[in-house]
Amino acid sequence: MRSFSTGKSLRLARLSGHGDGRYLFIPLDHSVSDGPIAKADRFDALVRDVVAGGADGIVVHKGRARVIDPELLSRCSLLVHLSASTAHSPDVDAKVLVGDVEDAIRLGADAVSVHVNIGSDTEAAQIADLGTVATACDRWGMPLLAMIYPRGPRVTDPSDPALLSHVVNIAADLGVDIVKTVVATPTERMAEVVESSPLPIVVAGGAHDGSLADFATSALAVGCRGLAVGRRVFGSTAPRATVLELAGIVHGPAGSLLSTSSPRMAGAL
Repeated sequence: MRSFSTGKSLRLARLSGHGDGRYLFIPLDHSVSDGPIAKADRFDALVRDVVAGGADGIVVHKGRARVIDPELLSRCSLLVHLSASTAHSPDVDAKVLVGDVEDAIRLGADAVSVHVNIGSDTEAAQIADLGTVATACDRWGMPLLAMIYPRGPRVTDPSDPALLSHVVNIAADLGVDIVKTVVATPTERMAEVVESSPLPIVVAGGAHDGSLADFATSALAVGCRGLAVGRRVFGSTAPRATVLELAGIVHGPAGSLLSTSSPRMAGAL
């Protein structure tokens, strides 16, 4: 049995908004790495669609969190991302910390996230950063999501199940609460990764071709506890419908309807 502070236990419970221990996170932090994902006057509308679709949480950087209408987060958790790099860097795999747990607490966040690329040239610094943030999270009762990937010049097969099992266990050993990584190839072998992990695994959905629904269904079928889908949501012509479909896969049809059936949610949206 894992032991958490009361604060961390409460925040972890909020991260699974439907109470089933599954997660649908929508990362919207890509504006730092890649550039704007929506026009400035449309960002709240994008968040509104994501929340109305039934997402459990959104992931944004601290500055963006300050300008989101707080009413939009009445039924959706806020995860503040603490890592950054840009597509213009000499080493795009080198992530640095640009915020801390105290920033997230002041913003009312339910969790923080840190990105680590195992196999990158700056792996050692990124692992050290993860350990530092994990210590602060324990001190403040803040859940920690690690976005941890096999990525860099020493990685020949980023979807290798043995390598992914190593990666998710690094997260567990350093004090993470939920781990996000890529799915194994073939997807059936992701079951080996799940079996190796003491943490719930959510899988990234942005880089896969083909049907997003098929990908999501396959990932959940082999034991993954959720999805973290960003690009294929904010790049969609119908973000709300995309999230609604994913919420139905993650939480079941009833879960995908909570956002529209709750009077509190209807008032917020």
